[in-house]
Amino acid sequence: MTKQKLYWTLQIIGWSGYAALQIFFLFLVDSPEIKNVASLVISALWFLISTHFFRIYIKRNRWLKITLAGLVPRMLLASFLLGISHYIIFVFILIVFNIVNYAEDFSPFTIITYVFSSMIYYFVWTLVYFIYHYVDNYNKSLKYEAAINEIELNKLKSQLNPHFIFNALNSIRALVDDEPLKAKKAITQLSSILRSSLVMNKHKLTDFKEELETVKDYLELESIRFEERLKIHLDIESGSENFKVPPLMIQTLVENGIKHGISNLKEGGTINISTKIVDSKLHVLIRNSGKYVNGKLRTRKGFGIENTIQRLNLIYGDHASFKIDNEKNNNTVITELIIPQSI
Repeated sequence: MTKQKLYWTLQIIGWSGYAALQIFFLFLVDSPEIKNVASLVISALWFLISTHFFRIYIKRNRWLKITLAGLVPRMLLASFLLGISHYIIFVFILIVFNIVNYAEDFSPFTIITYVFSSMIYYFVWTLVYFIYHYVDNYNKSLKYEAAINEIELNKLKSQLNPHFIFNALNSIRALVDDEPLKAKKAITQLSSILRSSLVMNKHKLTDFKEELETVKDYLELESIRFEERLKIHLDIESGSENFKVPPLMIQTLVENGIKHGISNLKEGGTINISTKIVDSKLHVLIRNSGKYVNGKLRTRKGFGIENTIQRLNLIYGDHASFKIDNEKNNNTVITELIIPQSI
């Protein structure tokens, strides 16, 4: 249903309901004449017509852009003036149908009561109208923000594959001349990783189990290049598979640790990946040999760190966290990723 159709549907249903309720109470009190019923129908019709023209006035004067402090006085004044207009129409109807009681219908009490009660109907209508539009605009802004976030996420994910492929091909190139068999195995591992990443990149989140398989494939690929210089330890807590994580995020952090930590050490080093579940959040801990000096890795800030921080902010806001630092009394860099079970 379009907004225009929804508006007219609610208008007709709302004011028809008002007329039906008034007629029902009229019949409870007495058996009214047809002209009394007709007067109530015309009264409801005026409510419908006057609120519609008031809507046109609101749109032309851009009341939806006005702040709340400036809007409330306008709403009250407009409701009061519309209440007066409704009293004038009420009197006109009474005269036309010859059911006017001058002493009673023109008394100050009747005038004040009728104008005030009509003013309440108009104010409620105005309030509902503005609440609907504010909620609708808020939903639009959320959708727009979500669309922008999705575009940014896709951009960040698109940066990962070329970056990873470049590093992997460099690793394979180092093996081609001296160790062609290992290079062949490395190409097989790379094709397996790329096949997984192509599937995962279609989604904002992927199963932790799938991400872990990609990490294992990557580490096996790197083991071919580093041989005994790279030692790997995995300690995955049961239940971790129930979580979803951004695709290639853990793999990128592992790659970051190897590239900027272990690869710079002549003797190589160790990479340890562990998980634990605390308060329905998945804690992923990546430890790698190396140093994190003054907030930066020994060489430079890794691509994976910037990418991870941006993606976490876009997907989870304040519900996820990331930190990287040196482990106390140890030549080890520890990277901690905390992800909630659901967004």
